[in-house]
Amino acid sequence: MNNWSHITKPTLVISKKRAVNNILQMAQKIKSQNIIFRPHFKTHQSLEVGLWFRELGISKISVSSVDMAQQFVQAAWNDISIVFPFNRREIENLNTFSSLAHINILLEDIDTAQYISENSTAELGVFIKIDCSYQRSGISATDFDAVKSLATEVHSLPNLKLKGLLSHFGNTYAARGEKEVQDIYSNSKQLLINLRHYLKADFPDLMISIGDTPSASLVDDFGEIDEMRPGNFVFYDWMQYQIGSCSLNQIATIVLCPVVAKHPQRNEIVIHGGAVHFSKEKLAHYGAICSISKEFNTNIIDGVYLKSISQEHGIVQCTDDFIEQINIGDLIGVIPIHSCLTANLMKENTQIN
Repeated sequence: MNNWSHITKPTLVISKKRAVNNILQMAQKIKSQNIIFRPHFKTHQSLEVGLWFRELGISKISVSSVDMAQQFVQAAWNDISIVFPFNRREIENLNTFSSLAHINILLEDIDTAQYISENSTAELGVFIKIDCSYQRSGISATDFDAVKSLATEVHSLPNLKLKGLLSHFGNTYAARGEKEVQDIYSNSKQLLINLRHYLKADFPDLMISIGDTPSASLVDDFGEIDEMRPGNFVFYDWMQYQIGSCSLNQIATIVLCPVVAKHPQRNEIVIHGGAVHFSKEKLAHYGAICSISKEFNTNIIDGVYLKSISQEHGIVQCTDDFIEQINIGDLIGVIPIHSCLTANLMKENTQIN
């Protein structure tokens, strides 16, 4: 049973039951295909949530920054991939803990590889970042020569151990429906397989590591890959629901926001909950409104949604019935568009149920 009477400001509420079920289902699905499960901890960034993974036998993780890697090394995690193009300015910070765990880093250029080799105080695993048409970062999967040049250089350098090819199929987040996600996955995966085949004579043991929640959720047969790194699945969110990656009862986070004003003449209420809590990311709106009760739920209230946000304000568009029922001082539940961003913004004000 939930006790929300003490909540006075925007608070991220996490359903442990739903999150653990999400972890268990994903772990079973990936491991059943003899694929390494290396979940991305950037979504929750929480030592407590991390323990839920550990209790299910998960020991390899991904993070998005050197600081996050240090946080989890200090919590006795000892196999960590930093899956963000390595920032060479952070090498001294990395050196303070890299000897305490097995650390993999992400590279996409020779100059950075040489710099890390010369300045690292411990051996680091290296994945080469590959762009499979998402066009955010990485070497194009069709630029065989550039990838081979970097692989050859990494292989020759001290303190670096070439591990494999890594990609994020982030374009699945723009997909709607299972078929679109599966098509993106299939095409992107094939690009990686073609690249690995080209490199096989010189580098026969290269791994393929991929990670995005829509693919991990909606693709049944992952095929010739070695490692998966989804992260958002632990909580899911409104975006994943719109893609089709999850059901409403898999969404494990809501943000409870106090109602601070009513404007019945325009069917709007004002909540304490704005961009500093949700970010400015949106789909058709900034968040879906759900009912709240003694049991955690995510029952959507039709016709009611987070219409606009500024720094601290949120404007909720209401139906006639809803605005009559709601009172100033009440709490309303908002399903965030993107739980990764919201969890990061709200990590100092989170409640686990």
